[in-house]
Order: sequence, then structure tokens, then C-alpha cells
Amino acid sequence: MAIMFVVLCGFSFYLGGIFCSEKARFVTNDVTKAAVQSPKESTAIANPLQIKSSAFPECGVNYQDYTPCTDPQRWKKYGLHRLTFLERHCPPIFERKECLIPPPDGYKLPIRWPKSRNECWYRNVPYDWINKQKSNQNWLRKEGEKFLFPGGGTMFPRGVGAYVDLMQDLIPGMKDGTIRTAIDTGCGVASWGGDLLDRGILTVSLAPRDNHEAQVQFALERGIPAILGVISTQRLPFPSNSFDMAHCSRCLIPWTEFGGIYLLEIHRIVRPGGFWVLSGPPVNYENRWRGWNTTVEEQKSDYEKLQDLLTSMCFKLYSKKDDIAVWQKSSDNSCYNQLAAPDTYPPKCDDGTEPDSAWYTPLRPCVVVPNPKLKNLGLKSVPKWPERLHVTPERISDIHGGSASTFKHDDSKWKVRVKHYKKLLPAIGTDKIRNVMDMNTVYGGFAAAVIDDPLWVLNVVSSYAANTLPVVYDRGLIGTYHDWCEAFSTYPRTYDLLHLDGLFTTESHRCDMKYVLLEMDRILRPNGYAIIRESSYFVDAVATVAKGMRWGCRKEETEYGVEKEKVLICQKKLWYSKQNS
Repeated sequence: MAIMFVVLCGFSFYLGGIFCSEKARFVTNDVTKAAVQSPKESTAIANPLQIKSSAFPECGVNYQDYTPCTDPQRWKKYGLHRLTFLERHCPPIFERKECLIPPPDGYKLPIRWPKSRNECWYRNVPYDWINKQKSNQNWLRKEGEKFLFPGGGTMFPRGVGAYVDLMQDLIPGMKDGTIRTAIDTGCGVASWGGDLLDRGILTVSLAPRDNHEAQVQFALERGIPAILGVISTQRLPFPSNSFDMAHCSRCLIPWTEFGGIYLLEIHRIVRPGGFWVLSGPPVNYENRWRGWNTTVEEQKSDYEKLQDLLTSMCFKLYSKKDDIAVWQKSSDNSCYNQLAAPDTYPPKCDDGTEPDSAWYTPLRPCVVVPNPKLKNLGLKSVPKWPERLHVTPERISDIHGGSASTFKHDDSKWKVRVKHYKKLLPAIGTDKIRNVMDMNTVYGGFAAAVIDDPLWVLNVVSSYAANTLPVVYDRGLIGTYHDWCEAFSTYPRTYDLLHLDGLFTTESHRCDMKYVLLEMDRILRPNGYAIIRESSYFVDAVATVAKGMRWGCRKEETEYGVEKEKVLICQKKLWYSKQNS
């Protein structure tokens, strides 16, 4: 009986079935004691961390810009068709790095916002390719120890400000709070998204991992929202009907090829009544074709194909001037009735297609029709910014247990929590913190509570959690899906503050939390902070691991001082590789 008891307990423990109910019987170490121990003095940690208190080694200097799931060293393993190699391909467990990513030689603490929008330290992003190859387009230029960003680009030689002014003339909703969320595909150094911040429009700038340009790294170094991504064979990690506007400025995406599948993805993520803006080929082909290494006939044909494709998926030409063309997605679902006819392309997606499924979900050559039951999904029905931030979104009814009362409770709860956080970490609200990630949000309450501070928040919803990301976007906030058992789609040293609430408790049964902490260290800037709100057990365990990552941590009470939950405030130290000069 004793043997059977041991076997059964071990099997149950392996499955994770008894961990949560019996975790109180594990003895944890006080954070203060852990902080003074020598790294050589190992402290046993119970599952799921399974790690001793020891220092992690440094990675080699060639890993200073390591992006595990979009690693150029692995591209040759994947196909060239539709740029598949640029998509996420995460390394297997046995290839995961258990070392700390070093900063580049000569790295300095980033220039603070808003000055950072126009300049950054060259040594922090030491890449000259754009400066040398596109110097005539004024993307950036190197002066002394800095890169300067004059706001130029391929399609806005007079500066991004003049370009956006013209766009605002074409789309009046950009001026009055109607348009709040936008996505920029093929963002360059994200000057378009940076300009829109002052106009009250929050943009997700998107570009693939580069081998020589580091566009997304430039954007984040400047303090502008951006993530790594590409429209290839998988859906973008956003829910349907999310963005008020999508933009492409000579992003070289072949919109009409492969049956228009890339444009169908743009259609999926733009909300009814939202806009798609295109500048560059084939817009204004009559005057521009000579500079595009093509013929006027070819460009005319491309434009007509594009127009026909957009019309077939219920976009209408809204306005057009000079190099900018604007299409608007229909707010009337009756337009999609034409897709039911036989041999129509693109067809309407069948009822079994989940419109919000967007984590390793293949692109499908069909039109995702907005749910006709949702009457307030369109751009004209959503309250204008900033009123929409605190209005209960209609799509909360699609979430199990979601209601207006739970939304209001969450909103109030985070106002209290953030007020307490600011007492524990006075840097929140100052120019020391610009790029922020809420690693496992529900309704975006943390981001809403800091909306008046000089920062932006990327709200992350677990691909295994309830799908609350549509609610986040309906509030006028931005975010993405992610699985924290994998690396995040960004460069190292790109966030000033990481916040998590119960992430280890929720996800520890699926993967080793040690790798989550190492990933947090990878994407956190030197001198950046982490606010870890967890059970007392996990707070103590995390503090032990954090010590080996060269973090300084302190344990604090929650706003209500409950014993079962604590707040760990950590700061990543600035250190330099021994291999650098």
C-alpha cells in the first residue's frame, strides 16, 4: 500500500493535478535571505521552477540582438515561398539558451521620451545599412554618437508630418477621436506611428526581423510601439475587427498575388467602417511609374486588379489624392450577400472559421464576415476617443462570465492597484518608463489606469486564456496574442517595464517558468523594472531565480495587505559583457 501510495502521488504530481491544492506544504525562502546568499549556496525550489539559486552565464556577444523565434541563423531551414522563413519558428527545448543576453559594446541607457522620438544612441542600435542605402530618403542619419530621425521615408520626402496632414485631409475621422487604433505594415523605422502619437492615434508598427536593418529595434529604441511580424502563411496575432485603420507605405507586399490572401487578412483585422490606406505602387501610377522599374501599362493593370479585389471584399474607394489612396470597409453586412453566389472569389468563410483565432492559424482565402449580431462593432458605433476607454464594449458578452458589471469592477480594481504601484515604484509616470508590457492582461485595466502617463502599453493575452483581446481593442488600446512558453516577437532590450498578474500560477503547468524569466530578462532594458504580482510561493521562488539574472528585487504587500498574494518589484542591472572592450 505504501508503494502504491508513493507511485500514485508521483504520477499525480507529474500531471500537475495536486500542485495547486497542496503548494502550501512547500517551504519557501524569504526574499531578504535569498538576496544575501552567495550564488553558490543552492536553494532548492519546488516545482514548477525546479532551479537552484545560481548565476546564469553570459551569452556570447554575437547574441546581443538574439530573437529566438525569428533567428536569421535558422532561416535556411525554412522555405522561401511567400517568405515563410520570416515567420515564427521557435527553437526546440534542447536548443533554448540558458544565458543572459549582453548589450552591445558601448551601450548607453536610452535617451528619454519625448527626445528619443528624434534621436537615439548609435551604439544601442549599431546598424548603418539604412543610413547608407537610403540616405536620400531621410529615414535616419548618423551624427557623432547618435542616429537622428528627420521623419523622412520613401513616400514622404517632405517629412512624415506633411504626409499625415494630407492623410488627415482625406480622412476627417483622424482629427476628432473617431480613429484611435492603427496598424502599419512594413513600418520602416516607424516614423508614421510616431507622428500619430501626438494626434491621439495609437499604432502597432509591424515589420519582419531583418538581417541588416533592425527596423523594429529602431522603433522601440525611439519609444514607439512596434513588434516583429510578417503577413505570410499565418494570420497576424490580432483579433478580427480590431483596428480602425491599416496603412501601407510602399511596403512592397504583393497585395493582389496568391488570390489576394494578404489583403483578406487586412480585411479581417480592420473593423467595419475602418480604413485601409495605401501609398506607393500602384497608386498614382500615371505620374510615378518611371521610378518603379516597370511600364505604365503594367501599373495600370495592377491598380485595376487591386481595385477589383477590394470591391469584391466590400471595400469602397473613399478618397484619393496625389500618392495616397484610401478605401473604407463596408459597415453594412448586406454587401457580403454577393459572396454566396457560386464561383465567387473570394468566397465567404464558412461558419466553422473562428474569426479571432490568430495564434499559428493559417491564412485562408476567404472573407471573414463580421458577426451581424454585433450592432456596435462598426467605427461609427464605437464611442470616440477618449470616451471609449471606459465604456463597456459590446464584445464582452462573447467572453464567459463577461458583463458590464465585471468590466466596471475590473476598471475600478486597476485604478486602486496602479495607485498602489506608483507608491512602490515612483518611476511610473516619469520619463524613466516609456515602453510597457502587460504580460497577461484581461480587459486592459492596467493600461487604462496609466493612460495619462507618458508611456504606452502593449497588452498581451495568452493564447490559452479567454479571448479578451477584442475588448482591449474596442477600448482604444493595443495588444497581441502570445504563448509565454515561447519567446516574444521583439528584439532584446526593448521594454522599460514588464507587469504580470498571476502569470506563473496560471501557466506553470504548461512550461518551465525559468525560461519565462529568462525571456523577461532578454526583452527588458538595463535598469528596467518588473512588477510581479503573484502568490507568496511564486514571489519567493521568482526572487531566487531573479538573483541569478542580476536583478535586484524586493517583496512588498499588495494594496490590501493579504498574506496569500504579494508584489515583487525588481530592477534589471546594467552590466557589460566581459568580451567587450
